[in-house]
Amino acid sequence: MSRRPGNPSRRLADDGSIPFVASIQSKSQNSPLLSIGLVIVGAIFLIGYFYSSSGGASSDVKDFSKLEGGASCSSEVLQALPVLKKAYGDSMHKVLHVGPDSCLVVASLLEEEDTEAWGIEPYELDDVGAKCKSLVRKGIVRVADIKFPLPYRAKSFSLVLVSDALDYLSPKYLNKTLPELARVSADGVVIFAGYPGQQRTRGEEVAKFGRPAKLRSSSWWIRFFVQTGLDENETAGKKFEQASVKKAYKPACQVFHLKSLP
Repeated sequence: MSRRPGNPSRRLADDGSIPFVASIQSKSQNSPLLSIGLVIVGAIFLIGYFYSSSGGASSDVKDFSKLEGGASCSSEVLQALPVLKKAYGDSMHKVLHVGPDSCLVVASLLEEEDTEAWGIEPYELDDVGAKCKSLVRKGIVRVADIKFPLPYRAKSFSLVLVSDALDYLSPKYLNKTLPELARVSADGVVIFAGYPGQQRTRGEEVAKFGRPAKLRSSSWWIRFFVQTGLDENETAGKKFEQASVKKAYKPACQVFHLKSLP
């Protein structure tokens, strides 16, 4: 009788070789899919990481980076907070900030112990982060045209800080806005204004504010304060200068200290 040829696959199965070979083949076939899957998972983690670090608050970080480099006096307010504390003491416990990027200033103030802070953004808010949206939703930061009466009672705040808001107003509107700032404050107004010739981003300014900043000299401001019937707060100004020397702080903007209205 002729011998039936043996089944090679059966012999391989009997000696246990096929599962190993099959597993190798299976892995080699699935490895492209596995690699693609790992790449997708890695991409998801990377997106999540970058969103958490620069996402929800991405606009806040981006806005702060714009403040650096001397383009805004709002960065000066942030740097001057320790000096302002020394000069104004308890008056820093209830503060109103008026000006662009008010969300950043208010958020920084709220991190201080026993400090209440509110803000007025004089222009429409575009492309802001989650933190700023939350402050606006809670009514802590308002969008309001400062050419009109402020939506607060007299002496609602102990101190009013102003940055990058008055540089865009003509004297016609400054005549109305400055007394309003002094009206809603109890212990004074601190104004951060740009120096003549200070470089600004002209294109962005005109697009957002409708006009470039009118940077005025200190003598111009002092004359205007007198004409408007506002008195400089010399005591607070001296304390601010002394604290600036001790902390080695040199403002990149002009800083004026005004008394509140009686």
